[in-house]
Formats: sequence, C-alpha cells, structure tokens
Amino acid sequence: MGDVLLALSIPVLVFGGGIYAACDCWWRRRHPAPPSPYTHRAARLAEQEMLLLAEEIVDEAHAALGPLYEAPAAPHPGGPPTGLKPEASRAPQASRSSRSSRSDATPGRGPSRPAAARRR
Repeated sequence: MGDVLLALSIPVLVFGGGIYAACDCWWRRRHPAPPSPYTHRAARLAEQEMLLLAEEIVDEAHAALGPLYEAPAAPHPGGPPTGLKPEASRAPQASRSSRSSRSDATPGRGPSRPAAARRR
C-alpha cells in the first residue's frame, strides 16, 4: 500500500504545482507590481554616465582632429604642393580649371542650388 501512495503522490504533486503556477501567473497579470524607483534611478544614472563618456570621446576627437578642419592661414600658390611630382600635380589643376569654367558650378564653398525637378 505504501508503494501505491508513493507512486500516486508524484502525479498529484506535479498537477498541484501546475495549478499553483497557473494561478500565480494569473494573479501577477491582474495585479502587476509597481515600477521600482531604484530601477528608474539606475537607468537615469547609466544614461548620464553614457552621455558623459560620449562627450569625453567627442572632446578628445575634436582636440586631436580640430586642426585638420581649420581653414588654412594663406591659400596655396598655383604651384605644385611640396612632395609631389610636377606631372602628378598638373592633372588635378587641369580638371579643377575645367570644373570652375562651367556656368552651373557653384562659386565658393556655399551650398549648391537644388536640382530642377524632372518630369516623367
């Protein structure tokens, strides 16, 4: 008789555990826990830390690469730049002069005009 009770107690425990889990799930869906202020505070702190890190990265990059983006003090003369062969330096000047002679070229470094709309 003891073996029969032991054999039947296992399915009863499994079935009871399943009913408990289903009821617990139903209860938690009907009564959700309020959001924890510690969770929101941790998210805000992580966001602030990430922003500070991003600002630091941008500041370091600007300090390292800032001189590359500054305008040159004096324009280069029409001669070839130092370190280049005269043949190599003539080709870009020729293409530059042909580009600037076009009537639709934008003078200076300002934004260009928008293109005309095409009809289909």
